[in-house]
Amino acid sequence: MLITSLLPLLARYSLGFDLVAGADGVVTLTVIPRKAESAKAALEPAEARPISITGTAAEIDEQLALGAEGALGQIFAARRDLADQLAEQRKAAEDAKAQAASKAKPAAKTAPTPTAPAKAPAPVAAPADEPLSLY
Repeated sequence: MLITSLLPLLARYSLGFDLVAGADGVVTLTVIPRKAESAKAALEPAEARPISITGTAAEIDEQLALGAEGALGQIFAARRDLADQLAEQRKAAEDAKAQAASKAKPAAKTAPTPTAPAKAPAPVAAPADEPLSLY
């Protein structure tokens, strides 16, 4: 039953388990996700972090039996969604960067040629028979 409920996760992940018994029948199950050999994309660091579930053996069995609808399946689904969003954002940022670089290249090739500074207009000389006035 455990393996059958985890089959959907095994398409993307190779799973390692650590099981520790505590006091009063409490058990901690730690699931360590790794990239499955058949998976094409590498796992994001947050997606590959171990997941610990603590409860009684019956509670953990119940959650694992729910498969993708259980706690473990929901955690994996949320992490996968976040990893997909991060991958999309990275691709959009790379595309925008490449587009900006391609727009900058033609502008750099056709840099404007320096022009001579504009000459100030020549002062108009007053007629010789008129006195200069400020008014």
